[in-house]
Amino acid sequence: MKIDAHYYGILAFCRACGFTKDAAGTIAYASQYVDDAKINHMVLAKKPKGVEPETIDGKPAFFNMATCHSYAQLDTYNYDSMTGNTCAFHFVPGCEGKNFTRKLRCKKKSPIIESILEKAKEEKDLVKLGMVLHAYADTFSHAGFSGLLSKVNSIENLTATAKAPLVPRHVFKKWVMQLQKSRLGETLDRALHAVAPAYGHGRALSFPDVPHLTWSYHYDFSDNFSSQFTISEVINPNRFKEAFTSIHGHLTDYLEKHPEYKNPDAGPRDTTPLFNTLLAEVHSDRKRIKNWQQTMVKLNLLDAADKELHYDHFLWLKDAFSNFTKKTYDKRKVEGALAGPDFATSRWYQFYQAVHWYKGHFFRLAEENGVTIPR
Repeated sequence: MKIDAHYYGILAFCRACGFTKDAAGTIAYASQYVDDAKINHMVLAKKPKGVEPETIDGKPAFFNMATCHSYAQLDTYNYDSMTGNTCAFHFVPGCEGKNFTRKLRCKKKSPIIESILEKAKEEKDLVKLGMVLHAYADTFSHAGFSGLLSKVNSIENLTATAKAPLVPRHVFKKWVMQLQKSRLGETLDRALHAVAPAYGHGRALSFPDVPHLTWSYHYDFSDNFSSQFTISEVINPNRFKEAFTSIHGHLTDYLEKHPEYKNPDAGPRDTTPLFNTLLAEVHSDRKRIKNWQQTMVKLNLLDAADKELHYDHFLWLKDAFSNFTKKTYDKRKVEGALAGPDFATSRWYQFYQAVHWYKGHFFRLAEENGVTIPR
């Protein structure tokens, strides 16, 4: 899923469940930040007050906390990044199959993510809840693919039966017919195999993340990858609706366990307009975001002036570090980070702590479910 679902969809459903604006904003931000937290190594100018960082090369530092990375950077295609990052947060293993490769294939409501979500619901930690909801939502949209560079992801004959992103309807329908009737389909497959590694859903392009799209592909279903292909048809509206129906239930459960986050003036809300916005046939991320903003204002879930209506992926960094600049902090490794006076209670530091909490449970639960991931 993308920012329209991970941030704006989660934000809207949180408010509809009765969360305060601040609580809803924190959960939604943590959910989306999983796709934006790319810093993996941070060297501190000095030790922050009230915090015990790691020591690396004799300097206080934070390490191993990235939850996303650039698919265009070859140095991120390493085992640690794929298992501790992509598998853990975006393609949670379904733990089914006869071998390690198959067991890593993501499936909705993976036993791993179900267990972690139940643990998050017991804790009074909105950042943890939002982080886990990101991974939980992705198990629906990313089902069938793996977070490792793997033959599992080497699909063929990618097609769609509805308008694809950035392609006019009449052009796309004609293109699909040509692909099915000519050798252009083979050309597309060759192009994808040449430029898109079999990593995640790279060879499915952005199709899994477009809420209204119905699409299909061929995959090798044999245990030994002996080129026995079958077709998989994916109806994204069904996947997204099921995901957010479950998420709505989990948010309601959380609010019952932690009523301190409930808006005392909130009452039951009809979620039909939210599902209509989620599944609307809209063909750009920007337009889907705008639709969510308009829906939330129209339903009085937020006011037009509320800061929560606009996601800024640097916000938590700005609040946590007194020497923040985009040039310095928009990197995999940050040198000379200077923590602000309230760093110990900052959302960024809470996210850092949540990452390590999450990874600890992820690797343990993977092993308990028959998937031992070497570290």
